[in-house]
Amino acid sequence: MFKKLLLLTIFLIPFSSLISQNLQVHYDLGNGREYITTTLEQFKPDSYGSTFFFVDFNHSKKGATEAYWEISRDLKFWDFPIAAHVEYNGGFNTAIQFNNCYLVGASYSWNSPDFTKGFTLQAMYKNIERNEEPHNFQLTGVWYLHLLDGKLTFSGFADFWREKHYVSKDNFQNHIKKSNFVFLSEPQIWYNINKTFSIGSEIELSNDFAGKSGFKVNPTVAIKYNF
Repeated sequence: MFKKLLLLTIFLIPFSSLISQNLQVHYDLGNGREYITTTLEQFKPDSYGSTFFFVDFNHSKKGATEAYWEISRDLKFWDFPIAAHVEYNGGFNTAIQFNNCYLVGASYSWNSPDFTKGFTLQAMYKNIERNEEPHNFQLTGVWYLHLLDGKLTFSGFADFWREKHYVSKDNFQNHIKKSNFVFLSEPQIWYNINKTFSIGSEIELSNDFAGKSGFKVNPTVAIKYNF
């Protein structure tokens, strides 16, 4: 389960002193996926934009079996709500290494005046190292919505990208097929107990993702600690 959920504070670039970091612990309820995922996220704005990264670890009974991370930088020297965007993705599990991915493009952000809702859209060129067709694209949307005076938060992201890869319906070699596109979305809902702790859920929605053919739905139950 690869999360790329940007903190709602990624939209608060004008407040350059704001730094946010959290730790999420998810128990995956998907079919055959009864494991724990820990995610560490940090967002830091500055005078020239913002930096965001997250690190995922999947944990089985044998220990950590998978690691994945992303780091991105938005550069903005103007008041217009479009920023230059650069990003790196990579990781590995006990069987394979994920190809390094390098992305560059532009991002557009919008927020309501009271910052109770907002979204970001990104359009990027994506270079996938060692792929048969390394030159690709990715479209990303990120959103947040605060309800009940901030006690309830609905947030998430959706990615759609081109990548030549092979997927299997049931992990048997004779059922492998080629796919050229991937969709991944991870909406989250959180009940914010206080400024430090939240409880909630994430639902991973994917199509032809992580070697699996077709559309998949994988929910979690989760807790979040804000540093």
